[in-house]
Formats: sequence, structure tokens, C-alpha cells
Amino acid sequence: MAAAAVCGVIGALSGPLLARPAYRLSVDTGEPARGTCGDCDAALGWFSVAPCPSCGRRLGPPAWALAVVAAVACAGIGWRFGFSAALVPYVLLALLGVLLGAIDLACLRLPDVLVKPGFVVGLVLLAALSFGSWESLLRSLAAAALLAVGYLVLALLPGANLGYGDVKLAGLLGLFLGWLGWREVLIGAVLPFLLNGVVAVVLLALRRVNRRTLVPFGPAMLVGAWLAIVAQLPLS
Repeated sequence: MAAAAVCGVIGALSGPLLARPAYRLSVDTGEPARGTCGDCDAALGWFSVAPCPSCGRRLGPPAWALAVVAAVACAGIGWRFGFSAALVPYVLLALLGVLLGAIDLACLRLPDVLVKPGFVVGLVLLAALSFGSWESLLRSLAAAALLAVGYLVLALLPGANLGYGDVKLAGLLGLFLGWLGWREVLIGAVLPFLLNGVVAVVLLALRRVNRRTLVPFGPAMLVGAWLAIVAQLPLS
């Protein structure tokens, strides 16, 4: 419980710092962009939550929301691993997941500038943890390849609402899930589709979307992977 409390505090303090990069990367060009007017950048601080006073554009997700989500995500990781060496890479994954989820919700994008370095850093950290016993790392790489290829096949199917960003994120999540075991990989692969289905039904019932509306799949992937890691759900 102590590790969960410490990680929760880390998440609560780190979450608001994600508001600025979430705003910067929530653009269609894939590059950090300036706001729509000359006052946007001046008004955007590290903890900015209000719209720009001139053009009214929202300057990123609410800092308080990122703080809450990051605190819960990191606390769950602390509860799962305790004060162990594995805590560091998985807390970093949780914070990266919060940032990616915020961006995907804002603009249906999972920027390569975050996913690719996340994969490299994760691979290096997990390799360091696996030193002397490479079974976990080999399983991790196999799971990353398996999920990435699986999502790629789904993304190529006609009418699929998956993008190549989802494919790359699947590889990243597979890397971390595979290091823990095949049970986590299977649960992390299945849960996103169940979660996204429930969300889609609710949004349709509330008439917030229609059947042609694209719903970001990244958040469901991230939540599913987090639950697979933290909750240790049974397979039967």
C-alpha cells in the first residue's frame, strides 16, 4: 500500500505537467503547433486549464483531470509491483498512457514522437530487468510483434476503425504485457474491444455519436492494458 500511495502522489504531481504537451501535440500536422492567435502561447502555462482569452480555444485538457487519471494509473502500478525494480518502467508507461489517451481523445492521433521513443525506452528498461534471464524479454518481444501484426491485419480490413497509430501502440503495450506473461497479453488484447463496445453503445444511446462517427480506440487499449497489468483478471 505504501508503494501505491507514493506512486499516486507522483502521478498527481506529474499529471498536470502533461497538459502542455497534450495541447501541443493535439494537432493534425503531427508537429507541435502554435495556437490560433497570438495570445494562445502566452496564455498557455504548465498548469493552464482555461480557454485562450482572445480566441476562446481550449488550451489542452484540464490539469485537474490529468492529475486524477495519472494518480489512479500510477497508484495501480504501485499496488501491483510494490517497491520493486519493475516499478519504474511501468510507472513511466502509465504516465505515457495518460498523455497518449488525452491526445487521442482530442484529435484521434497517437503521435509517433511519443510511441516510438516509448518503445525504445521500454525495451531498454525491460532488457535491464531481464539481465541474466532472457525468457521474459523474448516473450515481451514476441508479444509486441504478435499484437502489432494482429492490429495491422485488423486495420487493413474494410470498414475497420483502426489506424496505424493503434498498430504501433499495440506493439508498445504488447512489449510491457509480454514481459509479465501470456495471460496479461491475452487479457490486454481482448479487453479493449469489450470496453470500446460498451463506450460506443453508451454514446449511441446518448446520441453523442452516430454509426459513422470515429471513436478513438487508443484509450480503450490503454485502459485494457492497465487493467490486465493491475487487476490480474482471471481467464475463466
